[in-house]
Amino acid sequence: MVGDQRGGSKALLTAAGLLDDAEYNVEFKEFTSGPPLLEALGAGSVHVGGVGNTPPLFAAAAGRDFQVVQAATYGGRGDAIVVPEDSDVDEVADLDGATIAVAEGSSANYHLLAQLAEAGIDYEDVEIKNLQPADALGAFEGGYVDAWAIWEPYTSQAEQDAGARVIADGETLANGYNFQAASTEAIEDEATAAALEDYVSRVAEAQVWATTHQQEWADAWSSETGLAPEITLAAVKNRDVEVVPIDDALVASEQEMADAFDGAGLIPEQVDVTPFFSDRYDESSLAAAEGAR
Repeated sequence: MVGDQRGGSKALLTAAGLLDDAEYNVEFKEFTSGPPLLEALGAGSVHVGGVGNTPPLFAAAAGRDFQVVQAATYGGRGDAIVVPEDSDVDEVADLDGATIAVAEGSSANYHLLAQLAEAGIDYEDVEIKNLQPADALGAFEGGYVDAWAIWEPYTSQAEQDAGARVIADGETLANGYNFQAASTEAIEDEATAAALEDYVSRVAEAQVWATTHQQEWADAWSSETGLAPEITLAAVKNRDVEVVPIDDALVASEQEMADAFDGAGLIPEQVDVTPFFSDRYDESSLAAAEGAR
């Protein structure tokens, strides 16, 4: 059982034709974002799932049982803070006291935290509305929030459908990591672990495919999500995808994020993220990515 998000692994693997010859059954279960996906993973409802750079940190702090087993960076340009076109807000420093929509525990949550800190604004000095993307879009279009912290393809959707302006993106502040996380139970089962290794290698291959077949991926993404092809193509072009190893530098970057959340009082206690990251499938995933170039 694979946890997925709209327009995520299922759409990507299907578009790249990389599920056709799998020697095991792959069943997908869709979630609105990473935090509920990892909650289901910890509860044993799914074996593996794709999430952004922040949900594993909250899951680790909550003591959930999982490990990140595959990684890619999508770059930070797709992570954005947007405001209405006619807003008086021109930069992050103008958000002091603002009402901001964000899915708590998502990659957008860290990007918002980092941008506010960079601008000298305490997280507690803004009013946070914890909203999943569909609800946040409605609140944004209805004028119920002053800004929205989001990721692709919702960034491009906000720009094209809601006339949003991007006042900051994550190119310099967000690591852009995207992960496949697996339950410890799945990793420890010999047959499931073998399927996992093959599955995450296919994900790595598909991620490279998406960079070399941008229009094909945008069309498939559009078909899967119902978003206009212009939106998904803009989202694809906003991502600089590279499959990367789960190494000391990656873990250190994630630890820095976890420490920032702890400093802001957003996780229950300081957490060492190292045990929640494993390089066990690096060799096969990186080989699959290299073979797809």
